[in-house]
Amino acid sequence: MWIVRLALRRPYTFVVAAIVIFILTPFVLLRMPTDILPSIDIPVVSVVWTYNGLNAQEVEQRIVYNHERMISTLVNDIQHIESTSYSGVGVIKVYLQPGASVAQAVAQITATAQTILRTLPAGTTPPFVVQYNASSVPILQYSLASKQLSPQALQDVAMNQVKIGLSTVRGASIPYPAGGKSPVVAVDIDLPALEAKNLSPQDVINAINAQNLILPSGTAKIGMTEYDVSLNSSPSVLAELNNLPIKTVNGAVIRIHDVAQVYFGALPQENVVRLNGLPGVLLTVLKSGAASTLQVVDGIKNTMQRIMPTLPSSVQVKEFADQSLFVRAAIDGVVREGTIAAALTALMILLFLGTWRGTFIVATSIPLSILVSIIILGALGETINLMTLGGLALAVGILVDDATVELENVHRHMARGEPTLEAILNGAQEIALPAFVSTMSISVVFVPMFFLTGVARYLFVPLAEAVVFAMITSYVLSRTLVPTMVKWFYKRHKYTGELAQPEKAAPWIKPFVSLQVGFEKWFDKFREGYRKLLGVALSRRGMFAALFLLFAIGTWLLLPFLGQDFFPSVDAGQFRLHVRAPTGTRIEETTQLIDRVENVIRSVVPARELGGILDNIGVPSGGLPLTYIDNGLVGTGDADIWVSLNHDHKPTGTYVRELRSKLNEDFPGTTFYFLPSDITNQTINFGLPAPIDVQLVGRDLAKSRAVADRLLNGIRRIPGAVDVRIQQPDDQPNLEFAVDRTKASMMGLTQRDVASSVLLTLSGSSQTQPNYWINPNNGVQYPVNVRVPEYDMNSFDALNSMAITGSKTGKADAQLLANLATLKQTDTSPTYTHYDIQPVLDVYAGVDGRSLGNVLSDVTPLIQKAKQELPKGSFI
Repeated sequence: MWIVRLALRRPYTFVVAAIVIFILTPFVLLRMPTDILPSIDIPVVSVVWTYNGLNAQEVEQRIVYNHERMISTLVNDIQHIESTSYSGVGVIKVYLQPGASVAQAVAQITATAQTILRTLPAGTTPPFVVQYNASSVPILQYSLASKQLSPQALQDVAMNQVKIGLSTVRGASIPYPAGGKSPVVAVDIDLPALEAKNLSPQDVINAINAQNLILPSGTAKIGMTEYDVSLNSSPSVLAELNNLPIKTVNGAVIRIHDVAQVYFGALPQENVVRLNGLPGVLLTVLKSGAASTLQVVDGIKNTMQRIMPTLPSSVQVKEFADQSLFVRAAIDGVVREGTIAAALTALMILLFLGTWRGTFIVATSIPLSILVSIIILGALGETINLMTLGGLALAVGILVDDATVELENVHRHMARGEPTLEAILNGAQEIALPAFVSTMSISVVFVPMFFLTGVARYLFVPLAEAVVFAMITSYVLSRTLVPTMVKWFYKRHKYTGELAQPEKAAPWIKPFVSLQVGFEKWFDKFREGYRKLLGVALSRRGMFAALFLLFAIGTWLLLPFLGQDFFPSVDAGQFRLHVRAPTGTRIEETTQLIDRVENVIRSVVPARELGGILDNIGVPSGGLPLTYIDNGLVGTGDADIWVSLNHDHKPTGTYVRELRSKLNEDFPGTTFYFLPSDITNQTINFGLPAPIDVQLVGRDLAKSRAVADRLLNGIRRIPGAVDVRIQQPDDQPNLEFAVDRTKASMMGLTQRDVASSVLLTLSGSSQTQPNYWINPNNGVQYPVNVRVPEYDMNSFDALNSMAITGSKTGKADAQLLANLATLKQTDTSPTYTHYDIQPVLDVYAGVDGRSLGNVLSDVTPLIQKAKQELPKGSFI
């Protein structure tokens, strides 16, 4: 065989190549990312629109729907579009085709956003355009708390010190912090004082916009010096904003502090974070793309050590939900088991071959094959993960065959008395073709994996590559390095095939030689017994074939008892519970509800097993965090509860089942469902809050909801289906003022006047009439928001008594809102979701006690029935 002859003529070439592989591998391993799963590169571009004060229906109809239509027309390689509209925020997710250019899609989507901006409501700001994929999941969280700092000051520290410092870590993505309060320069209007001074809220806004501004001045050349010229257009001290003049009446100057109070405050709180009951701010670190989880977490922790000395001394920083511990334990476990398997393999080879030289040759060939596979995987951009390591561990048992069969056949020829070179050539030639066929047959088994699509392709192709590369390398090494090593090791030693005698062996090796002799005697008896059994089977071939066929058919009876899951379940030592109070519940009430839920959790989970409880209540501010969340929240009545368990805990599933039963019994009217808490399920679910998601898509939402309700009831009766719910509630309390435009016109007012007055009273001026103040102490710019304090608008009478002023009328002509409009209460959906521009309802279901595949097989007939009930033009 030519390749064997080449190896025997050029032995140093292949030995040096093997040494180079050993030397090169550590450098490759240091550069390869390490993670729990391969990178799932399904490209998604997210667009986040924000417009404070606009309800979900208006966000969907006025902003999101218009942009979706333009995206579907002008952006290439779209697989599908999904969107969710919240109160004040709209999130559009554009899923691209595999292999699509993400950079081009981002550019096109950004261009469409800038183009459509002029057709959107006045004051709409350009959206955030964010790229992410299924691997962008939370891997570490930091809770910041302080007993001295205010909630807005704490969020300011998290946003402008900690987040900015951590953002330099490679591979880390950090959304806006959750919890605390969004800091603003608050201008709280005193309505009675305004009325007494014959002023309107718009007068206060106009004064601030006219007196607090930034305009360039320029320079002046005087003599030999050029001076920068500046004005105190924007006060450097916040208290000076209180002294800004609004109006002069009869020589008396009315200032801001006469009708309002300016202070460093915050927007109304819609998000509360608590760690073990202590309010604070939550920073979530996400891994972006193919970055290594371990490297990102290590980089974040090292950077955090440098940031902490710069923080106020009263700030307490605590880590929570460190996924790197789970990743490292999983990887170490696979490596440990693989090492044990390799050691046991070497031991078995030594027992069977009975020669340390042959054992060393085989034991050298196996790790070399694995190392070459790792080098090729690194060159292809793969990572060290459970799938690649599992493939390599799977290959260890197969790799033994190539080198062992080669060596054993050479031994057979040497035992016949053939010269070493002749024995090597004859032994290699006899098995070259069978070994090649065996290698190709095993490799071909993994070829279908390369035709998979979606998440399955990203998971199983690296496993297939690891096995195939190791197999091909093993075949080549068995034809090159193995003959070379045989030539060297048996240069002065003649293999006869006879067992070593214990009495002739060295003292240190006598025990093993005795063990090997005993093993050979036992194996000879076993082989003789097998020969007799084989003879009996061959003499009764028909009976044996029938019995074997019956056994094979009988195994099919086990299929109903075997589960079908996409990935094995994992106990990560933590669970995540989502609580949804009745729709429209204010955040203060939700916080009290979570206190009671926490008490139930502490009664179920023993204190010695409880590591910590983290609450994230309400809707995170800024809109951007809504891109990454997977909890399906709809408003301030929603909350996530993370529960971390200590290492010596009971199975997490036991507590989950007990809490599911107890919470639903103790809190009727409140919805509970458990979310994926570990990095594996979060990645595989691809941003969904449950493994089963049935989407009903159609224009007629009323009929779709009726079908969804019937489907919901059907799924609830399926064994193993848990936490079944329709994601989008339809009972958000809504107050609507129906303005009589004719009556308003007779009073000199327009609909714009009414809408502007209501906006300034309830939401403030920051969205439509932005103004900013720079804090000279930290150089951060904060929005100035003029509005009536929330506590002044706390009743229906207060709403009806809102003063409506016109742009062309004086304060004396102001009218009460009740004189112009009729107040009525309605129920609407708090969130609006789309699939490819059409409205969608999501029916979610978790799985517990049965496999996902078995539950899905029971759900499928219900889906088929629901398809027939949907109105024309709708689909599932």
